[in-house]
Amino acid sequence: MHPPRRILLKLSGEMLGGVGASGIEAGRLRWLSDEIGAARQFGAQVAVVVGAGNFVRGAAMAGSGVGRVTADYMGMLGTVINALALADALASRGIPAKALSAIPMRPAAEAYTRAAAMAALDQGVTTVFGGGTGNPYFTTDTAASLRAVEVGADVLAKGTKVPGVYDKDPAVHPDATPYGTISYDEALSRRLGFMDATAVAMCRDNGLPVVVFAMDDQGALGRIARGETPGTLMA
Repeated sequence: MHPPRRILLKLSGEMLGGVGASGIEAGRLRWLSDEIGAARQFGAQVAVVVGAGNFVRGAAMAGSGVGRVTADYMGMLGTVINALALADALASRGIPAKALSAIPMRPAAEAYTRAAAMAALDQGVTTVFGGGTGNPYFTTDTAASLRAVEVGADVLAKGTKVPGVYDKDPAVHPDATPYGTISYDEALSRRLGFMDATAVAMCRDNGLPVVVFAMDDQGALGRIARGETPGTLMA
């Protein structure tokens, strides 16, 4: 993989939550900010899509008496909270950053438009996208693939708790085998679950490579910025 000019980093909400993955942990924000800063030092522009699993999971709420559409909007609001926190944490570490929300949220966050995102990235500002796609029934994986295509990212880097994609859940199966590379169609046919089918199909249809890697592996994002693959490459 050639060194990417522009990276779309996908982070789950749990990545901001620290131990127990609930709420936002200051140490995690500092860690993530430093990892993003390290990638920028290799010349990469970085955009980020955050989830909200540290606050609320829309799909889970939908089974507790809350309607699916309302539950999804609750999740989207959680992603805006995370986007605001990460953007401020980046700025506090001297990294120019701004949060953009797919759901109108002034004065807290600027509304997402492709033009605003492109302008910020071209000026060296790390953009953090909250609000998912702005629509219910879509995951933040799909939001990440959509934003990556919209802003012309060279790679979608999906930071996870495990160092890549496995043929089965490594937390349950000790004999799980990791993939070095995997095709979009194989990922879809095997239903591996590391990314939802809509997101995988969008990446496939737009020729967008995806690197799935362990976010807690220090320097891994910087390695992606150098054109390496510290995990699994889906292409």
